[in-house]
Amino acid sequence: MSKEAELIEAALQGDKEAFGQLVRTHQDRLFAAMLQVTRSAEEAEDVVQDAFVRAYLKLDTFQRNSRFFTWLYRIAFNSALSRRRRKRVTMSLDQTREVTGNEPIDNVDSPDERMLRGERVLSIQVALDQLSDEHRTILVLREMENHPYEDIAEILEISIGTVRSRLSRARTQLRLTLEGMQQ
Repeated sequence: MSKEAELIEAALQGDKEAFGQLVRTHQDRLFAAMLQVTRSAEEAEDVVQDAFVRAYLKLDTFQRNSRFFTWLYRIAFNSALSRRRRKRVTMSLDQTREVTGNEPIDNVDSPDERMLRGERVLSIQVALDQLSDEHRTILVLREMENHPYEDIAEILEISIGTVRSRLSRARTQLRLTLEGMQQ
């Protein structure tokens, strides 16, 4: 039995410290993932906190045939989507700059190279914002978070074939959007 499986079993038996260890193990990765989905550090923190509360309350529903992080990610992702549906506020350019401004500075690059990279990142963020939720989500999961197709299928509750076709359409749409922005 893996260390994580032992922690899950202990948490199911009421050991709050075991669940606390699961939180500490996954909170940074989950926050980074939700930051990509929500594009707001404050919103990502709220989503992650909500996800851990829900996970604690529903831990007995966790199917041990999947990975704990995948299950936890799905809870957080659903929470983020619910919040987005309630808000339906489009992100301003200033908020995009906030997100891209938190990237580490690579001292090897010249100022011109950093500026160009920043412009590319900003262009991609703006283009991603123009995509449908379906296309943006699948691109973020695969291209930014490097999830395997199987995990994406489980998170989105779709088949692997659907993941592949949506990803292909999303990449095409992103490319067309970026090309349209350059003209």
